Amino acid sequence: MSFLEANEKIAEKVVGAHKAIEKTVVGGYKATENAAVSGFNTISDKFIEAFFTKDNETVEEAKARMSKMDFNQPNSSKGDDK
Repeated sequence: MSFLEANEKIAEKVVGAHKAIEKTVVGGYKATENAAVSGFNTISDKFIEAFFTKDNETVEEAKARMSKMDFNQPNSSKGDDK
């Protein structure tokens, strides 16, 4: 086996190891990101349910109603929810 052949085998193993590390790191990041987003959405939905829903209104309906509101103007909204 020549020096070049040995060097290529080493390079292939190093690249394989780096790809395995990359896969593990990216997988860990994605799991962390998904958990953070899921946790935020759960807390956000509970907050909206507790403080912003009206009589028998769902969280989704409250979000839709609030998305139409203009929070920059006191006592005004973009929709017809006045």
